[in-house]
Amino acid sequence: MSRTRHSNRRSRALLTAALVALPPMVPSALAADQAVPVAKRRPTVRELHGDKFIDDYFWLREKGDPEVTAYLEAENAYAEKIMAPYKGLQDTLYKEMLGRIKETDLTVPVKDGAYFYYTRTEQGQQYTIFCRKKGSLEAPEEAYLDVNALAKGEKFMAIGALSVSDDGNLLAYTTDTTGFREYKLYVRDLRTGELLEQPAEKVTSVDWAADNKTLFYTTTDAAKRPYRLYRHRIGADGGGADGGGAMLYEEKDERFSVGVGRSRSRAYLFLEIGSLTASEVHYLPADQPAGAWKIVAPRQDNHEYDVDHRGDQFFVRTNQGGRNFALAVAPVSDPSPAQWKTIVPHRPDVMLQGTLVFDGQTVLFERANGLPRFRVAKAGAEAGDAWTALPFPEPAYTVSPSANPEFKTPTFRYTYQSFTTPLSVFDYDFASGQATLQKETEVLGGYDRTKYTTERVNATAPDGTKVPISLVYLKTLVKDGNNPIYLTAYGSYGLPSNVTFSSNRFSLVDRGVVYAVAHIRGGGDLGKPWHDQGRMLQKKNTFTDFIASAEYLIAQKYGAAHSLAIEGGSAGGLLMGAVTNMRPDLFRAVIAQVPFVDVINTMTDTTLPLTVGEFEEWGNPAANRAEYDYIKGYDPYRNLKAQAYPAMLVKTSLNDSQVMYWEPAKYVARMRTLRTDTRPLVFRINMAAGHGGSSGRYDRLKEVAFDYSFVLWQLGLDCGC
Repeated sequence: MSRTRHSNRRSRALLTAALVALPPMVPSALAADQAVPVAKRRPTVRELHGDKFIDDYFWLREKGDPEVTAYLEAENAYAEKIMAPYKGLQDTLYKEMLGRIKETDLTVPVKDGAYFYYTRTEQGQQYTIFCRKKGSLEAPEEAYLDVNALAKGEKFMAIGALSVSDDGNLLAYTTDTTGFREYKLYVRDLRTGELLEQPAEKVTSVDWAADNKTLFYTTTDAAKRPYRLYRHRIGADGGGADGGGAMLYEEKDERFSVGVGRSRSRAYLFLEIGSLTASEVHYLPADQPAGAWKIVAPRQDNHEYDVDHRGDQFFVRTNQGGRNFALAVAPVSDPSPAQWKTIVPHRPDVMLQGTLVFDGQTVLFERANGLPRFRVAKAGAEAGDAWTALPFPEPAYTVSPSANPEFKTPTFRYTYQSFTTPLSVFDYDFASGQATLQKETEVLGGYDRTKYTTERVNATAPDGTKVPISLVYLKTLVKDGNNPIYLTAYGSYGLPSNVTFSSNRFSLVDRGVVYAVAHIRGGGDLGKPWHDQGRMLQKKNTFTDFIASAEYLIAQKYGAAHSLAIEGGSAGGLLMGAVTNMRPDLFRAVIAQVPFVDVINTMTDTTLPLTVGEFEEWGNPAANRAEYDYIKGYDPYRNLKAQAYPAMLVKTSLNDSQVMYWEPAKYVARMRTLRTDTRPLVFRINMAAGHGGSSGRYDRLKEVAFDYSFVLWQLGLDCGC
């Protein structure tokens, strides 16, 4: 993953330059006579390429140090004190947002083998319940995994991998009880409810062989990199830390991670090995779990590919002939690159994001003009122009494949949503070409989508590049330059900033806020070249694109700088830190969620999760002076200086394994000594969660209410209206 992913950030290592003079050191972790928390200064000299940097807060990475805990708790207490006058607003927002949610609900059942699978929620319960019915939807319900039961006594609970054996009898699933992404694998006999042996810890991906007994899974190293593949035969290999089974593969190159999965045809298992810029796939017949894995194509620099299967062919999505990917087929008997035959060529203006291969059809998942789409063709007719495009009605929206486990199926299931259309599940009938709505998520509280306008506009970056922005606001809004704006973006790892529905968002929009998403470079909104133009030594395009987007909205009188709030998380938190240093005058308020703000320190510490694998996203500042100098030019922590800053809310979690808690902690501590204004700087730490915050749905809603109360306060909309 990445600093998003879902993800991913960290901190520290070797540093640079002299700092602005700081106030004298305080004698303890906190200055007892000050209301604002003051972290102790313990100067540490960091040096790289002959460049020295004095890091006064490097010590905050010592998680077990009582003074670190004291500082974090003091920041939380200060945050509660600062936000106390808005507790009533938080309660109002929470009740408002909760009132739009159907608390007791269920998903659309999906057929997989002999069962129909779905999940449901119950009012008052924090977590999902996984259910199924055998044979028909009228059959008795089997609740085969109740996450609420698993969460009893835990402060955090997350489900990672989940896979049912082909015969429906065994369930393999993983759980994380800290937020630190350390998943433990369990196997449950669904006939008896009995937990079988515990095969492994630190598991990332899981899938079954066709014999209903053999489980393949991958595990992580000390830096949380998935690097080993195991085979475990239930009831035969025993338990133990490594599962008692056979280790089949270990990836030595720290840039690469491994994952295991099954083709939709169920005929093959795939071992996928990938870095951020290259990949390699091995395959094994699913009915031969003890067999030898074979390779499709050895890894090559800057060649990414993935594989699916139908009949006697593998389908290979590859960017060997162009950055935006093409689709080729190859015989299963010899899938080496010399045998690849292109059936969908590379197109510079269309990104082939994914391919779904069914028994009688192929579905292309693409991005064109910054928007996702599907195209469908019958099996055997993929070459040429025999593709049918599915139409979508709105100027800004998101579609994505839904659960489609069956290989032989008359329909393809996908989800559709927009700023104003709730998440909707459709079944597309291959024969008729018609899409039928199966369910639209119900929004309570009198939601009326006709009250809102959605727009897609373009800002112009300093180099002339057009940057798309998606907007939603009240139809009654007047563009007079006085409206509040909430602008968000991500812009990293080639991940698109999709236009999604959130009923929570209307607690802002209904108060007159213009909500905007900037589709900046570094993301994948316009394909791989869009990503390329916002990574490595072109990363600063991400920041200037965002600033240009903000300036465009102001120039077009959507709102004004005195009422502009911005938000980003993880690598999007890096964006927040960078643009705030560059243009603090442009923003009224900033929310930085789990922000990756200590880039040089993190990218020079190879013991941290993600660092080595992300040399291909950010650069390797320890090994490359040019990359060091470039990162030094935007690193948010390093570029803090004595100036007035916007009001800021910075958030982190103590158990975050992607952006370590100390990055935002150091950032806040140093900013407190440098900022020349009196605007609020609020730092909130979730002491029992990871990168995504609280795991329970009600707890997450309270976090959103806290964030929105800060925004509304700063935008002058804190009246509770």
